[in-house]
Amino acid sequence: MAAAPSDALPFSPHLSPSDRLTFLVFADDWGRHPSSAQHLFRRLQSRHDVIWVNTIGMRPPRLDVTTVTRGFQKLSQWLMPGRRADASTSADGPLVLNPHMWPWIRRRWERDWNAGLLVRQLQPALRNAGRPVVAVTTLPISADLVGRLPVDRWVYYCVDDFSSWPGLDQQSLLKREAELLQKVDATIAVSQVLMRRLQEHAAAPQFLPHGVDLAHWQRNIDGPEKAPFEELPAPRCLFWGLADRRLDGDFLTMLDRELENGSIALLGPTDQPPQNPQWRRIVHLPACSYAALPAAARQADVLIMPYIDAPVTRAMQPLKLLEYLATDRPVVVRDLPANREWADCLDLAATPEEFARLVKLRIATGLPVDQAAARNARLPAESWDGRAECFERMLLNSLQATGGPR
Repeated sequence: MAAAPSDALPFSPHLSPSDRLTFLVFADDWGRHPSSAQHLFRRLQSRHDVIWVNTIGMRPPRLDVTTVTRGFQKLSQWLMPGRRADASTSADGPLVLNPHMWPWIRRRWERDWNAGLLVRQLQPALRNAGRPVVAVTTLPISADLVGRLPVDRWVYYCVDDFSSWPGLDQQSLLKREAELLQKVDATIAVSQVLMRRLQEHAAAPQFLPHGVDLAHWQRNIDGPEKAPFEELPAPRCLFWGLADRRLDGDFLTMLDRELENGSIALLGPTDQPPQNPQWRRIVHLPACSYAALPAAARQADVLIMPYIDAPVTRAMQPLKLLEYLATDRPVVVRDLPANREWADCLDLAATPEEFARLVKLRIATGLPVDQAAARNARLPAESWDGRAECFERMLLNSLQATGGPR
């Protein structure tokens, strides 16, 4: 069973859920993909002011298609002023800022220059912001901004172990995270592995696992919506999300070899994923919208998550895990800590042979009755609405525990 979020203290008599805060959020680009931070702040933005800072990320620039594509995307963003997101559908969307940033973080002068750029560009928005201002960051590179912005409290929302993430400047990020943990007022972690890792740095993190929007994944799909791979031969195995070096090539090769017919679709962006010229059934498909993913799931026979067993994946609580479980599809995943907590709702595989065997079994049997019953019993307690309320309470309690706004 997944552990529940930590119990919150009573609200401060000076700060309550009715008090309006200003959140300054450093995270992935707003609207690019539905990250946990975006799920939370989409629900909080009706009660609080949200200033969302689109960042350049933490991957050192390379001479490859991914870097060039992201570079052009950033240049186009920088040509736009701050904008109100979702203005066509909601007046309560966050103010999204696209500050110019320097893409390297290894040298001291590079970090100082970058911090100076950000401070100058963010101060006008913060000057007019309501108080208190709570900065929430998912990025260790924000360490150089603490103490340099007119912010009342800093919170590190730890969603991944970036020190072991493939393709990142791991040593620099380790140092930046250690600095950040010494400066922030509160830390929140999405997995028990990340909790233990932060505790090694003398932090006292609170636990808040990911949630799920059941209504989105279980809605009736009518009209012209088409799954992005429904024309592929059945039976269909589906993985969605970033296909990169965290995927296990041996698991994919065994499944490709053992399936007598059908398709294995990897749906989403790619960043140096495993490749094998002998693969017959594996197909890479471009990312589709979040709105189209439920239709994709309906066309799949089995949803798969064949990650490697490594520090980066042991620390993860994959956002897609609960999304997979919210569908009526069988789910077969690598035996990893976060997945193990949901063993009554899915199938765990420790070896390539076991993975292929279980996928073939679920193609033949569909979703077992006991797994469906366990999902129906457990998932309603995992809503993003509930997570957002708990997140809000943790932040209010952080202000209370440190004496309110500075």
